[in-house]
Amino acid sequence: MRSRLLPVAVAALALLAAACTAGTENRPAAPQAGSTPDRTPVTITMWHGFSADSEIKAFDDALAGFRAAHPWITVKTTKAIQDDQIIQSVRGGNPPDVALSFTTDNVATFCKTGLFQDLKPYLAASGVDEAIFPKVVAEYTQYEGKRCVMPMLADAYGLYYNKKLMDGAQPPKTLSELAELAKKLTVRDEDGNIEVAGFVPSTQMYENAPIHTGVMVGAKWINPDGTSAIGADPAWKQLMNWQKDLVGWFGHEKLEKFRKSLGDEWSADNPFMKGKVAMAVDGEWRNAMIAHDAPGLDYGTAPLPVADDKPQLYGAGFIAGTVIGIPRGAEHPDAAWQLVKYLTTDTDALVTLSNALRNVPSTLPALKSPKLKKDPNFQTFLDIFANPASSTLPAHLNSVFNQQTLSDAQIKWESGRAADLDELLAEVDTTINEKLKLTAGG
Repeated sequence: MRSRLLPVAVAALALLAAACTAGTENRPAAPQAGSTPDRTPVTITMWHGFSADSEIKAFDDALAGFRAAHPWITVKTTKAIQDDQIIQSVRGGNPPDVALSFTTDNVATFCKTGLFQDLKPYLAASGVDEAIFPKVVAEYTQYEGKRCVMPMLADAYGLYYNKKLMDGAQPPKTLSELAELAKKLTVRDEDGNIEVAGFVPSTQMYENAPIHTGVMVGAKWINPDGTSAIGADPAWKQLMNWQKDLVGWFGHEKLEKFRKSLGDEWSADNPFMKGKVAMAVDGEWRNAMIAHDAPGLDYGTAPLPVADDKPQLYGAGFIAGTVIGIPRGAEHPDAAWQLVKYLTTDTDALVTLSNALRNVPSTLPALKSPKLKKDPNFQTFLDIFANPASSTLPAHLNSVFNQQTLSDAQIKWESGRAADLDELLAEVDTTINEKLKLTAGG
């Protein structure tokens, strides 16, 4: 599984906005409780975002179980699909029967506009008890009481650390400990250029987006009415001041020069795997990438450090994941539901995918399965996922826009291009709330 890809999601915003005016045509009749699945031979199409050979093999292995249990359903898959392609297909009246998305950013719009069908009637007819999903997972797969997608594996975010570079130091539990250790582990050349960074505090560093780091201070995104809570929440100021102080220690220009020299996040040249960064925020999937691309790396994992005055947050983290559903206009919705149900509720299927992709299983039975591989570095993320203080980003019609607006402000602040943090965050609130008015009015 991959991280949220904001540039891709931003590209889809216009399409999502246009979809807000979409009708609800072509919706099939809700299935009846206790009804027997139609076993007439049928071929269904499924689009997913997996692209790496290892990912595709893992997904095919999981599909093998479905094909054995549903021999009358032939599944044709298309790989490397992004949300904007799914949205275009629905708007054009030629959607796949099943679509999978790597991001939860668009769930609110998928549900509210009817781009994806409401799955509650299918759940009821199939007798699926939604209690099998942990509360945090249930939160990001529905909007305003409507569940239009199901969770298929989850992501949890934590801290990776290079044991050799740490030289016996324990992973930090607080932000002050993280800053102190980052300075201690940083190596510079005679001109002050960074050769090895203890930690890169920049908002632009891979997984350091505010959606992931906000949990370290318990920051809030939205008020109950959907308006922005960012400017009034002192936690965001706490995080941004901590980041700016550490960026200042490195020197903004030196840090940017180092960051821009680093390898691609999703390749074997990832700087953590190359020993160029001692500690990094990342998701559970990095374990699989290290095993594949840097098997000799001696590393450990731990929960994210938290604000010094909020020790109760330690052990928690940000949770999101892959979602899957049936687009509006799907040609074979009943057969599609059989596949969706299998991939999201069948314990063996979820464990097969988890063991191969090293993503967190998204049902309680799968988490407890004896077949689930639980090495220490992966166990960290299972524990974060199970922590009651772990949280997700509340579903919001402008989720991507809100994240990008705050991220832009953080970049301005840490670079020194903004002088007044209160004023800057007030502008963030205004921008987000104006966008909300436009969306609600549309």
